[in-house]
Amino acid sequence: MVIIKVEELIKDIDKFLLIDVRSPSEFKQAHIPGAINIPLLSDEERKEVGILYKHSSKRKAIKRGLDFFGPKMRNIVETIDQITASEQLNEIPTKSLALYCWRGGMRSKTMAWLLSTYGYQVFILDKGYKSYRHWCLEQFEHSFKYILIGGYTGTGKTKLLSDLGFKKNLPFIDLEKLANHKGSAFGGIGMGDQPTQETFENNLAYRLHEIRRKYEYVLVEDESQRIGSVSIPQMVWETMKCGTMVFLDVDYNKRLKNILTDYGSLDRSLLGGAIVRLQKKMGGLETRTCLEFLLNKDLESCFGILLKYYDKLYYKSLGNKKEGLENYYEISLTGSEQDNLQKIYNTIRNIEWISN
Repeated sequence: MVIIKVEELIKDIDKFLLIDVRSPSEFKQAHIPGAINIPLLSDEERKEVGILYKHSSKRKAIKRGLDFFGPKMRNIVETIDQITASEQLNEIPTKSLALYCWRGGMRSKTMAWLLSTYGYQVFILDKGYKSYRHWCLEQFEHSFKYILIGGYTGTGKTKLLSDLGFKKNLPFIDLEKLANHKGSAFGGIGMGDQPTQETFENNLAYRLHEIRRKYEYVLVEDESQRIGSVSIPQMVWETMKCGTMVFLDVDYNKRLKNILTDYGSLDRSLLGGAIVRLQKKMGGLETRTCLEFLLNKDLESCFGILLKYYDKLYYKSLGNKKEGLENYYEISLTGSEQDNLQKIYNTIRNIEWISN
């Protein structure tokens, strides 16, 4: 077995089958992107061993850990065999194994002993998952340029951002996808659970690292710092506020049509609950009117009120944000989808520090 630093692991991460040997609850809280969880101990077993370690002795804790680990050894080996065999069937070369626990201590070393004895080439992440978290936080400190794709609600920023990435090969990060939330009071409806804050940060850090290897800038959607239950890390947020904004001006009726397409088919009881949560900020009268339109299935009138409410919020936010931006460009999108995309692309490519 070989000890490997986090920087070495990240550099060649595709060469490894990455295995998190921590308990299921630790893995669920957050892990290195791409890792699979093959726990040495279950949550309950880890708790019992930890109590013995703390209140009795290290040796008793190790013996109890071996009681739990011993019967699992064959199953662990067979699980790894199944994974690597499936890769071979797909003509992917068998990878070396990279293991980690919390600090790169007893759990990863115990698992490494088993798998290396069996015949696998095994690497252990030095200082474990803790070192990866430290690496992630360091990524947010690096100097980087952000181009914000801005515009009022219903502009279609998320799709345009994706098209700029996949059709025009510009570097981008879809923060809403990482957060599994569309950003408004309605953004979580039908989306399922959001990641933990730690998982969101881990995935964001890894994506930033990937892009920074080739580019000095990245495109992101102009977001609030908070996206549902997760927040953009403070250092990233501060840098974003000093970036360049490309504001997309889209006709109100077109935006309303987009909103109806995106949200019109959602569960109305959930839509109603989201509207109620806006009452403090939107006001009692408009909230009641919205709910009446929703109840009467007049979604266009309902979303029309909501769109005007969000327009006011964004207008105020944009006014405050403009003061700190390095550059600001405004584009009126009145053409076809293809023409609009090309217009945005041309504007971005002509930004001085990109074109040079």
